[in-house]
Parts: sequence; C-alpha cells; structure tokens
Amino acid sequence: MNSEQKITLPHIILASASPRRKDLLTQIGASLSVMPADVDESLTETDPEALVKALSYRKAHAVFSGITKEGKIKKGDVVLGADTVVALDDEILGKPKDEADAFRMIDAMQGGHHRVLTGVTLIADDGKTVTFAESTEVHLYPMSKAEIEGYVSSGEAFGKAGAYGIQGPFAAFVKKVNGSYTNVVGLPVGRVYQALKQLTH
Repeated sequence: MNSEQKITLPHIILASASPRRKDLLTQIGASLSVMPADVDESLTETDPEALVKALSYRKAHAVFSGITKEGKIKKGDVVLGADTVVALDDEILGKPKDEADAFRMIDAMQGGHHRVLTGVTLIADDGKTVTFAESTEVHLYPMSKAEIEGYVSSGEAFGKAGAYGIQGPFAAFVKKVNGSYTNVVGLPVGRVYQALKQLTH
C-alpha cells in the first residue's frame, strides 16, 4: 500500500498586517511571520483584477527585497503579498473614508450583487514568483436605511474594502456567495495552498 507524500508548507512571511489573513493561513497549518509592507498603494489601474495583482506584487516585492538585502531570507521561505477590493459594476470600492462613504457603499450594494477580488503574489527564496487574482460574487439581501445606519454606526464598516466584513455582524445580510468564501474574508487559502505546492515542489 503506497502512502501519499505529505505536503509540508513553507514558512510564509506575510506582507500584511491583516489579522484575518493571518488566521486563515494558520487554519491551513502554515507557520508564518508577519512583516507588513510599507508601500505606496496609489495606482492608476482602473481594472479591479489588474489593480489587486499589481498591489499584491508591490507589497510582496517590497518585503522580499528588504529581507534579501539584509540577508534575512532563509531557504524555504515564501513571501506572500495580498490586496483585496470590492467591485460594484465598474467602481472599485476601497476602505470607506467616513460614515457617509460607508453608507454610500453599503446602500449601493444592498439588494444586489458585487465582486470581491483578491490579488496574491508569492515569492520564493530563490525569487520564483507566482501572481494571481481570485474573484468571488457576493449577493446581498435588501437592507433598510435603518439597518445600514445601524451597521455603519457600530464601527464594523471601517478598515474593510467595501465597508463590510463577511465574518462579522454583516453576515446577516449576505444572501449567497458564488466562489471562495475565504476570498471574501481576505485570502483565497485553497488557491494559495495550490500555488504554494506549484512554487515549492
């Protein structure tokens, strides 16, 4: 009887301060270090997929370059950069600036559907790089003005692309998810796992 070869995940250096991404990687058994990238996130890209791929690459490359120059990259390390946006038709929704902006975003999305896109870049210790974008369609139930105001005033809308987090109280308004649920949380870990196998084996 042949035993299957066990896949050992590499040590991941996460170029993001997102606790959600850290939790998702920990769930699949990854050992990781957190080293948030300090990069300019302003880009002229108007296509959501191109934008998240470019930002994920910029973050991963900044951290990879820094630790390589300092001689701190170890054999088997993989730097992971990621960025997530919400796209409603042709509009890219980032993190809301204030309560009015958060209300506008949620009101525009309620009762309909939008896309959540996450760009991921993985850079192995030898410089080999994989970049991809994952897209998930999210359908929301209709929301009253009072429901939107209640959600926004709770503070839950801030620091999140599209002004919501699917794993918190906003889950009450999510009707259906077509695609990767973890992508909406912040990182498509199934696809990341497959890419890590491709990169390191």
